[in-house]
Amino acid sequence: MKRPIAVFDSGVGGLTVLREIRLHLPSEDLIYFGDTARVPYGTKSAMLIARYAVENVRFLLRFEPKMLVVACNSMSSVAIPVLEGAFRLPVVGVIHPGAVTAVRASRNKVIGVIATQATIASRAYHHAVRAREPEAEVIGKACPLLVPAIEEGRGPDDPVVRMILSEYLAPLREEEIDTLILGCTHYPVIRKAVEEEMGGGVTIVDSAKETAHRTRDFLAELGLLERSRKPGRIRVYVSDNPAEVRKRGALFLGDDMPPVELVTPEQFYE
Repeated sequence: MKRPIAVFDSGVGGLTVLREIRLHLPSEDLIYFGDTARVPYGTKSAMLIARYAVENVRFLLRFEPKMLVVACNSMSSVAIPVLEGAFRLPVVGVIHPGAVTAVRASRNKVIGVIATQATIASRAYHHAVRAREPEAEVIGKACPLLVPAIEEGRGPDDPVVRMILSEYLAPLREEEIDTLILGCTHYPVIRKAVEEEMGGGVTIVDSAKETAHRTRDFLAELGLLERSRKPGRIRVYVSDNPAEVRKRGALFLGDDMPPVELVTPEQFYE
């Protein structure tokens, strides 16, 4: 029996990570949990985010996963050490893969990050980038309105998204960054709008894609890659509103969006 990769997020944004893992590891079974009853995490305290992360993993343990992928920047920024200490499973977050790629891509070592309030306040990207390039300047910008807009189903051509990005990205353009990290797993959905707002001279780093690369490499290092060529199965669970999640999930997974199952409070805490 295949042991799945468990991918989890506060909502539907982590489906961008699931999509990339599916593209790079098509034979792996994937379990996704979106904590839609408690979204967003980005405005909550570090202590509460870490508690939610542990509760999410306890639910996912019933599927006997071989790896945990924290497909949420807010959780990755504060909860990775907690999860590594609490569970005997390899853990991949979304912060470090994006930081590594940004350092490699930047020419002038002025790197921007757009993310939730929690991720920016944690300075997780600052620390991850500076650990690899001590002379780099990291400029973070919290974008609290973007996740709600994307969760509503607004895409890159939506005028509301364009207006929000114009406001948030103006300070980063003034700082003459040459690399911008999409520090939230929701943001790849509106990548086109970000690229057009920033202009052609700025390299956009998609942390979802880089996390999939790290997941593949880490599994290979551990000897846990699935050897079968049979296509893997995807199962998606949420803590609230599965019908709406399946509808919105098409933005992230397209035609590959599977049925979405509701996890009741009784099931979640059993």
